Amino acid sequence: MTDDSCRVLVTVLAHNEERRIAACLDSLPLGESDVRVAVVVNGSSDATADIVRGYRERGVELVEYAEGGKSRSWNRFMIDAGPRAATYVFVDGDAELVPGAIAALERCLVAHPRANAASAPPMNGRNATHYRKLMAEEAGLFGDCYALRGAFVERLRASGIRLPDDLIGDDGLIAALAHTDLGSDADWRSERVVACPDAGFYCVPNGLTLLGLRQQAKRMTNYALRRFQNRIITAIMRSSGPQGLPRLMAETYPAWFDRLAPRLNPLWYWFDRQALARMRAAAADRSASA
Repeated sequence: MTDDSCRVLVTVLAHNEERRIAACLDSLPLGESDVRVAVVVNGSSDATADIVRGYRERGVELVEYAEGGKSRSWNRFMIDAGPRAATYVFVDGDAELVPGAIAALERCLVAHPRANAASAPPMNGRNATHYRKLMAEEAGLFGDCYALRGAFVERLRASGIRLPDDLIGDDGLIAALAHTDLGSDADWRSERVVACPDAGFYCVPNGLTLLGLRQQAKRMTNYALRRFQNRIITAIMRSSGPQGLPRLMAETYPAWFDRLAPRLNPLWYWFDRQALARMRAAAADRSASA
């Protein structure tokens, strides 16, 4: 990335997305004046980066990090690299945007000057209608596609606040930071995140294949881990606020193990157990390396 600023910077975060990254990029306004597109490929072992290189002539910039982790990569690119833009749009590498979604997000922020963020709703999936209604009512956002106001990003950089590198629910914390304007939960204002119904994204669901079922099981374990992490994040935001966020969530785990247990719901019990096992392993690894 060069240091010059732009009107809109679209950042695509991608990890092993060789099957979907082309459709994602083709749905973006490539070549549009004053819109930059950067793809941050992190910890990938497939051909994602090679496919992105094929879009260089269309103005797509490739940023590669050897380490995986969406939150870690978000920090490195947005906080450490510090590209400048009036509007930042974030897209997951497996998402395909509806036509005009980027412009719609930009318009939403212009139309709502008190908003720090604008969110795009999902357009497909079994729960898409429910999620769109929930986003309109609760002003949440999905990590698949959302926008941040440039002035908010600049304040975030100046604050020293970072996402924990091993955080799963990056979108939930980013929404909270936007809602509170980098303060504690007591500073929460719903109007600081606005749902943008004219934007939207499609995601390809996991198929009923062995690979698809394995991917879905991994996703469900991540959802369970995210739920446990969110409990910890909520406690931090209600006490010390975002200045108290740890560098790694694993730093907080030992103090929470006595308060976390698998849900008795048969749909989630096994995934909760897997998530807790991952948390214990992460805490042990950190202790061993200390």
